[in-house]
Amino acid sequence: MTTAPADSTGTLAPAYGDKVIAVETAGSEPIPDAERHGSPLQLLWTWASPNIEFATVYIGVIAVLFFGLSFWQATAAIVLGTAVGAVTQGVLSLDGPRFGVPQMVIGRFSFGHRGNILPSAANGLVAGVGWFAVNSVSAAFALNTLTGLRPLPSLLLVVVAEILIGFIGHNFVHTFEKYAFPALAVIFLLAGAWTVKDADLGGGGTGGGIGGFLLAFSAAWGYAAGWNPYATDYSRYLPRTANKLKTIVYPAVGLFVSVAVVAVIGAASATIVAPKDATPTAAFTGHLPGWLGDLVLIAIILGAVSANALNVYSGAISIASFGLNLPTWLSRSVLVVVSGIAGTAAAWASLDDAGAAYEAFLLVIAYWVAPWLGVVLVERWLQGRSATDEELAARLTDRSFTNWPGIAALLIGVAVSVPLFSNQEDYVGYVPKHWPSFGDSTPLVGFLLSAVLYAVLRRPKGQAASAGSA
Repeated sequence: MTTAPADSTGTLAPAYGDKVIAVETAGSEPIPDAERHGSPLQLLWTWASPNIEFATVYIGVIAVLFFGLSFWQATAAIVLGTAVGAVTQGVLSLDGPRFGVPQMVIGRFSFGHRGNILPSAANGLVAGVGWFAVNSVSAAFALNTLTGLRPLPSLLLVVVAEILIGFIGHNFVHTFEKYAFPALAVIFLLAGAWTVKDADLGGGGTGGGIGGFLLAFSAAWGYAAGWNPYATDYSRYLPRTANKLKTIVYPAVGLFVSVAVVAVIGAASATIVAPKDATPTAAFTGHLPGWLGDLVLIAIILGAVSANALNVYSGAISIASFGLNLPTWLSRSVLVVVSGIAGTAAAWASLDDAGAAYEAFLLVIAYWVAPWLGVVLVERWLQGRSATDEELAARLTDRSFTNWPGIAALLIGVAVSVPLFSNQEDYVGYVPKHWPSFGDSTPLVGFLLSAVLYAVLRRPKGQAASAGSA
């Protein structure tokens, strides 16, 4: 199988259309109007199913167990952080029908053609390796608990399913999420009701205070906004005439409700004493009756596969978005396999200390996503004043187009916010070291700093600096 070069405007194979069991041949090139299909409604379950899983549960668990919050404090931080990330998911999804390209290609507006390789590489690493590893580990532990199969063979069984879905591509991913959604929703709601019944919701926490609240907010925001760099990957096949309001609302609602509800269930579960030496998944299901515990373990496996189908697909698309002249055999589907193998290796390495690894990873995601998002949102706001859609579409394939203010704002935002405001187990920045009550405000500072810098540095008349090469 061959695929068009990353920036080709050639037509897709007519046989693809809206067929489900057909390997997608598109890479990162614009989707022709003749191949557009679907409706915004599909974005509801596509962004809900991947979050009805154990990684989402653990957001609430760490808010209570690691950040010292009470259940109600954790709930407030989770709802607020998730809402912020969900709103931007909806806004960014609009550019899918508008331009027909993946989110990382849209980033060329903000960072230039070559400069965009940096955030694309970061997203490819985070999605296809980092998130793939995190979710595969939780699924492997669930399969281990359910069947007694050792963790490593459990991991290998899970990743084969995840890679296969991503390999087939866009239409199969949407269909898988559609049919996974009702099963996941019913099982997790049953588990949530049972968990809330047994939980100590009135506990006062262990003194997390404002610092713990900010840590939990950052974790929830980082988790929800961690999907933002994938937004148009799953809306780019929608017709240009797709309803704009629905294209915003459905992904935002799907993401918000799933993350908020499941993470709050996790916070409630953290108030229940877990069995001694239990794996993370066994700790979550330990208080449930046997039949429901087994159903939850099955749902954890299904939810992890749902999430990683998106992660491995978008990780490969991010690499394709580099805009390099890759050999024809190195297609999107092959990149899915390569990304999945790298993610499997990372998952294998983290099997022994999954909880600590996930806590650190969850916070670090927002360290780069927040500054990236600040630049991207400001650019999107300024575009309406500077160029038509036709002019903007031409920039996406213009290899000479540069935008140094975007890269500068992104790098400065990261370089300033991380050393000064990060609060990790292995590194504590200057501000939280001297004033612990600040918690970890790295994402907020990085977002604001990069957004303001970009607004100041960017030329007012629509990227007049596009001459030359990056």
